[in-house]
Amino acid sequence: MHPVVRRPRSIAAIAVIAAVALIAAACDPDPPAQLPIGDMGTAVANYATSPNAVAGANDWNCRPSSAHPYPVVLVPGTFANFGANFVAISPTLKNAGYCVYALNYGMNYLSLGRVGGLDHVADSAQELKDFVSRVLSSTGATKVDIVGHSQGGMMPNYYIKRLGGATKVRTLVGIAPSNHGTTLSGIVTLGANMNLLGFVNSIMLGIGTPGLYEQEAGSPFQNALFGDGDTVPGPRYVVIETRHDEVVTPYTNAFLSGPNATNILLQDQCPDDPVGHVGIFLDSPTIQNVVNQLGPNAPGFRPVCTGYGIGL
Repeated sequence: MHPVVRRPRSIAAIAVIAAVALIAAACDPDPPAQLPIGDMGTAVANYATSPNAVAGANDWNCRPSSAHPYPVVLVPGTFANFGANFVAISPTLKNAGYCVYALNYGMNYLSLGRVGGLDHVADSAQELKDFVSRVLSSTGATKVDIVGHSQGGMMPNYYIKRLGGATKVRTLVGIAPSNHGTTLSGIVTLGANMNLLGFVNSIMLGIGTPGLYEQEAGSPFQNALFGDGDTVPGPRYVVIETRHDEVVTPYTNAFLSGPNATNILLQDQCPDDPVGHVGIFLDSPTIQNVVNQLGPNAPGFRPVCTGYGIGL
């Protein structure tokens, strides 16, 4: 008696399995294409031609995922715009799965649509408040994370402390922020000692750049903003600073004090990092720290010490 041949049933089973696999593949959407990370050339081009757009930012159809439930709002520095300032950070965060948003602020007749941060810091903070409200309404999120460079890292403190932002912000990450003002490598101090600072300040106010005056160390604005303490309960505060900062001076002025504040000096992690105040927005260790602080916040995190920003 010959054995029973079962091959047709096996072939049928294989065909069914293959069909199911094909259907599953068809139903599984392709992962989104990774956005290219911009460099200094991209930043220079965007400054002139794309001040109000940057890869990865302001997709108003984005919905936060369970892995990244907090939208990220990017805030550029003085004289900058987000199209240039965030050519690396914005696509990096978008590629990591975040909903990313960015705004320009503090612009006036001198700005030519590109040069931000000139107006009163309090007025700029109101612009940030309105923008955050729009982001929360669009995404349905309860809070945002804010990442800001220079004035963009300092100005949100006013929003948090004076405009009700403490309940709307989970984490504020300041990249070389002008917290506590700057002496501009001693120029402000020298001007005060020579009784010239009042004259210079009146010029800045007269031509429409109060945002510069208000970032001076010891200015009435700085004293009022931080006179009652650096932080308030609720948000997490993170400062990422470089020892080679020649704009915010002394560089320690960037740091914040408080039980909910974390200060990161890049050279403690990467001693050879030459990055300065301007180049920090393209500095790989800086960007790695931003991603870590917004994401896993891993204890003892240390970035890979490559891809340094320029020492300017």
